[in-house]
Amino acid sequence: MPVASLLTFWGVAALLIAVPGPDWAFAINAGLRRQVVPAAGGIVLGYLAMTLVVAAGLGLLISATPAALATLTVVGGVYLVWLGSKIVRSPATPPGAAEVPAGGRLRTLAQGMAVSGLNPKGLLVFVAMLPQFTDPAASWPLPLQLAALGLTFTATCGAVYLAVGAAADGLLRARPAVARLVSRISGVAMILIGALLLLERLL
Repeated sequence: MPVASLLTFWGVAALLIAVPGPDWAFAINAGLRRQVVPAAGGIVLGYLAMTLVVAAGLGLLISATPAALATLTVVGGVYLVWLGSKIVRSPATPPGAAEVPAGGRLRTLAQGMAVSGLNPKGLLVFVAMLPQFTDPAASWPLPLQLAALGLTFTATCGAVYLAVGAAADGLLRARPAVARLVSRISGVAMILIGALLLLERLL
């Protein structure tokens, strides 16, 4: 596919990723727990799964099926509210030099996959935006073009959320009170986003 189209898409994707949302809130909270890599890795795996869904043509089917999209929206909204409530009740505190248990890293990886993979807004962005940057006359098949665009978005997410989590860890490690406050704010953000998803679907 044309390199210019890929670069243009990358610019648009970077702007979308720069807008704070549930991924940002999750990455910040994970950074405060010194679990930056598993958090970013989970988010990447979630968007990688979404890329495969869209490249295989299932994204259009889901977005065109009201029941499937409603189910995804409700499940994603409920999960964000649950995870945000959990963070508000137990805000992150930088553990200092303490080693993060392997079970904690795996749990964070799975949570990151759920945060991005269950995001119906993310699926709609993939379905609505990616096709605009494809070229039916290009030598690459359409599924391969969609996969390339999705992988570009996913790789950019990985870089951004690694930086966000590392910044949260580096800036707030020595400020436990501020870290707890920021953690609670990220939890509240998840609850609000999840609640908006539910209200949008149920009203």
